[in-house]
Amino acid sequence: MLPPPPLLLLAPLFLRPLGAVGAQTPNATSEGCQIIHPPWEGGIRYRGLTRDQVKAINVLPVDYEIEYVCRGEREVVGPKVRKCLANGSWTDMDTPSRCVRICSKSYLTLENGKVFLTGGDLPALDGARVDFRCDPDFHLVGSSRSICSQGQWSTPKPHCQVNRTPHSERRAVYIGALFPMSGGWPGGQACQPAVEMALEDVNSRRDILPDYELKLIHHDSKCDPGQATKYLYELLYNDPIKIILMPGCSSVSTLVAEAARMWNLIVLSYGSSSPALSNRQRFPTFFRTHPSATLHNPTRVKLFEKWGWRKIATIQQTTEVFTSTLDDLEERVKEAGIEITFRQSFFSDPAVPVKNLKRQDARIIVGLFYETEARKVFCEVYKERLFGKKYVWFLIGWYADNWFKTYDPSINCTVDEMTEAVEGHITTEIVMLNPANTRSISNMTSQEFVEKLTKRLKRHPEETGGFQEAPLAYDAIWALALALNKTSGGGGRSGVRLEDFNYNNQTITDQIYRAMNSSSFEGVSGHVVFDASGSRMAWTLIEQLQGGSYKKIGYYDSTKDDLSWSKTDKWIGGTPPADQTLVIKTFRFLSQKLFISVSVLSSLGIVLAVVCLSFNIYNSHVRYIQNSQPNLNNLTAVGCSLALAAVFPLGLDGYHIGRNQFPFVCQARLWLLGLGFSLGYGSMFTKIWWVHTVFTKKEEKKEWRKTLEPWKLYSTVGLLVGLDVLTLAVWQIVDPLHRTIETFAKEEPKEDIDVSILPQLEHCSSKKMNTWLGIFYGYKGLLLLLGIFLAYETKSVSTEKINDHRAVGMAIYNVAVLCLITAPVTMILSSQQDAAFAFAALAIVFSSYITLVVLFVPKPLLCCPCLHACPQMRRLITRGEWQSEAQDTMKTGSSTNNNEEEKARLLEKENRELEKVVAEKEERVSELRHQLQSRQQLRSRRHPPTPPDPSGGPARGPPEPPDRLSCDGSRVHLLYK
Repeated sequence: MLPPPPLLLLAPLFLRPLGAVGAQTPNATSEGCQIIHPPWEGGIRYRGLTRDQVKAINVLPVDYEIEYVCRGEREVVGPKVRKCLANGSWTDMDTPSRCVRICSKSYLTLENGKVFLTGGDLPALDGARVDFRCDPDFHLVGSSRSICSQGQWSTPKPHCQVNRTPHSERRAVYIGALFPMSGGWPGGQACQPAVEMALEDVNSRRDILPDYELKLIHHDSKCDPGQATKYLYELLYNDPIKIILMPGCSSVSTLVAEAARMWNLIVLSYGSSSPALSNRQRFPTFFRTHPSATLHNPTRVKLFEKWGWRKIATIQQTTEVFTSTLDDLEERVKEAGIEITFRQSFFSDPAVPVKNLKRQDARIIVGLFYETEARKVFCEVYKERLFGKKYVWFLIGWYADNWFKTYDPSINCTVDEMTEAVEGHITTEIVMLNPANTRSISNMTSQEFVEKLTKRLKRHPEETGGFQEAPLAYDAIWALALALNKTSGGGGRSGVRLEDFNYNNQTITDQIYRAMNSSSFEGVSGHVVFDASGSRMAWTLIEQLQGGSYKKIGYYDSTKDDLSWSKTDKWIGGTPPADQTLVIKTFRFLSQKLFISVSVLSSLGIVLAVVCLSFNIYNSHVRYIQNSQPNLNNLTAVGCSLALAAVFPLGLDGYHIGRNQFPFVCQARLWLLGLGFSLGYGSMFTKIWWVHTVFTKKEEKKEWRKTLEPWKLYSTVGLLVGLDVLTLAVWQIVDPLHRTIETFAKEEPKEDIDVSILPQLEHCSSKKMNTWLGIFYGYKGLLLLLGIFLAYETKSVSTEKINDHRAVGMAIYNVAVLCLITAPVTMILSSQQDAAFAFAALAIVFSSYITLVVLFVPKPLLCCPCLHACPQMRRLITRGEWQSEAQDTMKTGSSTNNNEEEKARLLEKENRELEKVVAEKEERVSELRHQLQSRQQLRSRRHPPTPPDPSGGPARGPPEPPDRLSCDGSRVHLLYK
């Protein structure tokens, strides 16, 4: 026969009846054998052929071999291999090949006995029969025969039990136990009956401790270390000697386990979860069937990750078990990238910690406390409304199912209030009852155990403390019995004598320790095995309180990181809540209507500035324009344009631009506004400063009045602008402006949603913003105050070289007042974007408008061509006297209470002006006389002198024609130049 083919290909036809395969003989062909279809629940291996090739061919070549295979718990009955013969047929075609079920192979072996198989060969097929026989000193418990039918044995598998010594002849082995019948965890109410039931089952077995009988001596520890200390010493100092101690409740187990090492006693706890008990250095002889409380933490972290929670809070009762559990949880969540934002603890009164949780907006809360304290906590939770769709509580699952309905005189909340407060909370608990419901070492299923224990209890299981931990207590007795059985040699035939144990015999203690450490069996709580620290390893059950009762929603195996989820979780709000109030950051943007309105005003102002600038340049040859220092006025118009242009970046925020563009906008605001102020105000300040410098001192500045050098004015403006440019450049390089965020108090939305609005406002700022603003506001404020002072000092001065200095003074008044008011107000209103922008932007707009109107609007009116028709008006304009006369008239008519000092000042001013006019006319008369003398000398050379008059009078020349005696229009006009 050829070796089995390497490729398994199942033929496509599987629906033939069992036994039909091979019943028909394929027709012989000269090329080979027809293909054979596989049996029901089986297949055929075809050597070297793919699935598609098998489907495509009908004939296989001579000497080709096929092999039958079966699926599941089935075996091939009949020929397993067939070969294609030369005559076109397969070997052994008269015997069909079938796939039939086989019975469990576990029935083919028997511990402490033998199995005899009849009616078939191995494996056991339908019709096979097994007979069981036990070894000497053992007797059979169960049926001695079982028959295999369609894959099932007819009877349960029996076992061989050692022939026990009669009760009267067995030696007693005593167990000292402390059951908490009340207190923080009244687990003894159900655990004590479970232990008693386990002792009955163990003592009834002939194969476990056949020469010994386990007996129990117990006390009520009340889950109180002080009470436990009293009973511990009673157990140790009173006969009989106890071979093992069984405490419950972590605080009591800590005390007992620490003292037991001094007495060479093994401690086996059924209800202690403190992580501190895993310390082998401190508790070298401690074991527990209840897993460590730290086994809850991987499950909690897994749930946090499942629901996307990154911020949690905790509240704990101040005991070692909960403190160490919380320390372990803190390390685990940190590794998972989760943060414990708030940690609270209490000793007896949880009112203040619960209020603090509410104040800190805790949403996902892990509570670690005993059942009695849990009622206090949730009474306060109800008062603080720390429950509902926004909150999730994680509690320990060992409480009684109706713990929140139990009457407790220490709280003042009703059952309905407590039920409402605890609704929806999550519990994590070690799997304490085997969910597979298979038979344990005691030959009981977990369900049978629950039913049997319920009958022993005196009240309803939901009202019995420790009912969930009862399987752990039951399995603890079995773990102890198996360890003692192994220590004693399984029946006394070898090994140590347990009756020789005393508190000084460490040898027996070490053997019990090794036997306990190697325990591994199936109990009613599941598979029982201890880790290196003596703690039980188990699955975690996840439950949720739904409608007042706990519902299973999943299991978690931390050793395999396997979460089995049933998808039965329910949430009050429909979905799992957020781990914190969802904070929606919203920026406060500038009102677009306000921005557009001010932008329109600014744009019109820029147009006005351009018109004024164009007019000034176009009419620069006009004497009146020339006498107003047009270049300085041009700089003022440019400065106003830059200041008005600063309004646009001043109103740009995150609504229009991105975060990366914000620093450029900040710099644009600063440079446009700084240069605009320097050019606009600086040129006006220069005018008023020069007027004050020249005309406030009469004698020293006489020469300056006649000749004004423009470069000095431009240098002053350039100095002011250069100072600004230098300061801004240093500011930008050393401490550039950038985008900063101002955050305001959170606001609650009007809708009932779990969000909070966090208003934010964008600002342009730098690290030392206050220092730079102090520098700018300092010297510009001094400049504004100095400008006001100079404008006041020169209000009565009149000069032809700068004929609009009074208008400049008026503009300086307006600009200074607006700036001095706007700067502090905008700093105060910086958190109110609309008000701050409106105040600053309108101040810029109004000051620019006022400056342009005051300086430029009178000029086109006075330079209008129609005014040339009036010689007197033209003379007043060209002489530059219109302004002083108009202002004098305005001043005299503006007030009826002018004093003598004001009148004297006006007369003095008028006198100075008249003196100047007289001086100019005298100069003109002198010029005309000189011209007249020149003309007379010329005429005398042309006409010789006439003879003297006989009468003795002077010689007379011919009379001058009348037209020569009068001056032409040009000469007359020169008089008024």
